[in-house]
Amino acid sequence: MAHLFRDLSLGHSKREHSKPPPLSTTPAAAPYIATPAALPSPLGQLDAAQLTDADLRLTAFEIFAAACRTSSSKPLAHASASLAHSDSPTAHNNSSSNSPSSPALQRSLTSAAASKMKKALGLKSPGSGSRRSPGSGSGSGSGSGLGKPRKAVTVGELMRNQMRVPESVDSRVRRALLRVSAGQVGRRIESVVVPLELLQQLKNSDFTDQQEYDAWQKRTLKVLEAGLLIYPRVPLDKSNMTAQRLRQIINAAFDRPLETGRNNESMQVLRSAVTSLAARTLDGSLDSCHWADGIPLNLRLYEMLLEACFDVNDETSIIEEVDELMEQIKKTWGILGINQMLHNICFTWVLFHRFVATGQVEMDLLYAADSELAEVAKDAKATKDPEYSKILSSTLTSILGWAEKRLLAYHDTFDSGNIETMQGIVSLGVVAARVLVEDISNEYRRRRKAEVDVARSRIDTYIRSSLRTAFAQRMEQADSSRRASKGHSNPLPVLAILAKDVGELALNEKEIFSPILKKWHPFAAGVAVATLHACYGNELKQFISGLTELTPDAVLVLRAADKLEKDLVQIAVEDSVDCDDGGKAIIREMPPFEAEAAIANLVKAWIKTRIDRLKDWVDRNLQHETWTSQANKEGFAPSAVEMLRIIDETLDAYFQLPIPMHPALLPDLMTGLDRCLQYYVTKAQSGCGSRNIYVPTMPALTRCSVGSKFQGFGKKKDKSPSIPKRNSQVATMNGDNSFGVSQLCLRVNTLQQIWLQLEIVEKRVITHLRNSESANTEDFSNGLGKKFELSPPACLEGIQQLCEALAYKIVFHDLSHVLWDGLYIGEVSSSRIEPFLQELEKYLMIISDTVHERVRTRIITCVMKASFDGFLLVLLAGGPSRAFSKQESPIIEDDFKALKDLFWANGDGLPAELIDKASATARGILPLLRTDTESLIERFRRATLETYGSSARSRLPLPATSGQWNPTEPNTILRVLCYRNDEAAAKFLKKTYNLPKKL
Repeated sequence: MAHLFRDLSLGHSKREHSKPPPLSTTPAAAPYIATPAALPSPLGQLDAAQLTDADLRLTAFEIFAAACRTSSSKPLAHASASLAHSDSPTAHNNSSSNSPSSPALQRSLTSAAASKMKKALGLKSPGSGSRRSPGSGSGSGSGSGLGKPRKAVTVGELMRNQMRVPESVDSRVRRALLRVSAGQVGRRIESVVVPLELLQQLKNSDFTDQQEYDAWQKRTLKVLEAGLLIYPRVPLDKSNMTAQRLRQIINAAFDRPLETGRNNESMQVLRSAVTSLAARTLDGSLDSCHWADGIPLNLRLYEMLLEACFDVNDETSIIEEVDELMEQIKKTWGILGINQMLHNICFTWVLFHRFVATGQVEMDLLYAADSELAEVAKDAKATKDPEYSKILSSTLTSILGWAEKRLLAYHDTFDSGNIETMQGIVSLGVVAARVLVEDISNEYRRRRKAEVDVARSRIDTYIRSSLRTAFAQRMEQADSSRRASKGHSNPLPVLAILAKDVGELALNEKEIFSPILKKWHPFAAGVAVATLHACYGNELKQFISGLTELTPDAVLVLRAADKLEKDLVQIAVEDSVDCDDGGKAIIREMPPFEAEAAIANLVKAWIKTRIDRLKDWVDRNLQHETWTSQANKEGFAPSAVEMLRIIDETLDAYFQLPIPMHPALLPDLMTGLDRCLQYYVTKAQSGCGSRNIYVPTMPALTRCSVGSKFQGFGKKKDKSPSIPKRNSQVATMNGDNSFGVSQLCLRVNTLQQIWLQLEIVEKRVITHLRNSESANTEDFSNGLGKKFELSPPACLEGIQQLCEALAYKIVFHDLSHVLWDGLYIGEVSSSRIEPFLQELEKYLMIISDTVHERVRTRIITCVMKASFDGFLLVLLAGGPSRAFSKQESPIIEDDFKALKDLFWANGDGLPAELIDKASATARGILPLLRTDTESLIERFRRATLETYGSSARSRLPLPATSGQWNPTEPNTILRVLCYRNDEAAAKFLKKTYNLPKKL
């Protein structure tokens, strides 16, 4: 029968250049050495049968030989594509065999056309170049290699070589099958229990020694046990007596070899039991037996046959003769119970497993597995057979599990160098997941209306999982980097390092991985950056929650976080250009880090701390401020100098902060400083009083008693008891040295100095802004937030208040003894204004020497106005101790001129127009003093009628005191009448208002 394997001429094959190891007569090892990455078969494990892979391989070969021996000898449909050569030297010279030929095993292998199967699977033929994963070796025997033609081999011999079956074993099997065929002419192979027939036909004389025969017999009995008892096609009842009998026979044979002669009783009992169990069917058919078609035995045997499609000398390549070989392999379907759908599952697994087990270097294998899996996906939709679904689920779960182990952390597995491998694995994993979910999962079928996008969901999971893992690794690296740089100056904080690393990771994702993943998830890059954003955001949130003050490290981290967020959002926006919602869903996944807000809050806290310190400082220092001119040469308070210095330092420190928002937060700082300045100004002027507290209360109106003013003439003048007392507050103020004239002058100087310095500070702020990296043109277009709003008007108001308080204090308090208590008391001619002018001039000299020239005029003007007010108050509200006759008016006018001249100072004092303006009221009232009484009374009547109307015709009302003197105002005219030393005036006042002569 040897000529069955040697008949026809050989083509060329890559196997011609590399011989396999010499074939032994013992069972062969696996066709390839699996790497540690090899996976357990999901088609099922045969642990209970105790069959090794070598046992399964030999059994599979026996089934193959039996199935092909009995197939029809129709002509070849096409010539094989491969150029194949036998590697066994014995395959070419064993012509002495007398065995008749098997048409199927004898078919020759020629090289007319490329393999249709390889073409369909996308597998390259020799000479066209192999698609290998970058970085992998070229692989053994990857070239096509054209050598000298050698004698042809048949498919049968090719299969023997591919399965590493020793030639002695092959010859023995073929002889036994020939005997079976001779004894059972016309019987279909599907109705033959091949192991049983082999036991019957082969004797120990067919083997090298008894040991080999015993080992073969035990394997054959294990196969019968596995196919009929452990993994039967039709489930067995535990009480089945035939099964129990067969188990006893097999167990006994394990201890003592079975006698297999045709007439041997034990053999007859074995045949009876085997035949009975194999004849059981689900459909009641009688023309077949079932001994190797139970799951998972049949699938594992078929897996062994499919493994033979791989070149023994190049474990990553499928042989060129695969079409011819596969045609013969499919003839085992009847024995193994295989159909096209189960074939597709098994072949998908074999292709995938070979890719994994050979180091994942041959991309063609991955693409072929993906292509075959597409066929499986079609099958899955066409049937809901529970056994098929179970096998399908197991296989796809194994494929998906392996794929996801890499895809859930694809950053650890793939890079730009092997991205093509990733694409294939993703495709495989997505298809597997889709079939598992859509065609197997009951849950999915119940929720199908929800329009679950399995592929997008899986890719989304891979992206998020892998990036979380990558982020954790970068976090650890950043921490290590920080620890390593501890000895260096200014080491970067961990989160600042991490922000840079995450930015690079996002860019890497966008450029390398997202283009691949976008095929299944349109917004892969968006999901990636959203995941990184969330990871970094969690760390940043913890960091921010622990911040209590603004530090350089905090600013570095927050600025790095802000830059990272802008980069991530930019990638998300670019990735969402074609999105229906414009990327809003992704952006919603990226709640702002609010790093700028965190920086702003820290800066605001920094500002508040500085402002609070400054306010406390103002409180402490103003309490101890002496307000003496000896404190410094400049003539203003040292506390103001120090405060302005602190403000300068605060502004310098603010603009040195490494923050990106100096212009934005400057208003907060300026407002705080402004309020401190306002507070200082307010405190500096507090307690100094105002003009109103120094002006005496006007006494009630009285009429003059004619001649009474001369009663005390020639006697020493005593202070009249009728002169109204000053406010009690005045006495209190006078007892405090801090409110003396010099001290008040110093306060005025201080406020003036602050007011002048504010503009300088504002200019310095603008300069700082121009040098700020974050400043924009609009930051200089308006003064809002860059100027002091409260303190400048507070200074001006304070200066005015202090000037008035100082002026009225001098006139009505410090000089009250020569003005209110002395001027025109008794005889006018003997109590004129000269003493007042002499004393006032001394105060004006103090003011000139103490007050800053920029504010000197204002204070002296206030003193002038206070003097004019005091002069008028003496004339119009001086009390009963004063009375003026018409004849005394020239004296009074001369005194008033002297008072004006004091301030004019022969042109060296105040401007004449300023004096004229301030003296306008007095100049308007003095003419009333020289007007006769009758005219005054008539003028008073007219003014009253004009003011009060017709109601004043019957009785003149007493006009109210407004405090605003005016020659046409009834109260002013009435007061001139009250102080007129004249009988007619006294009678009019007595008759009209019944005014008393004294208080």
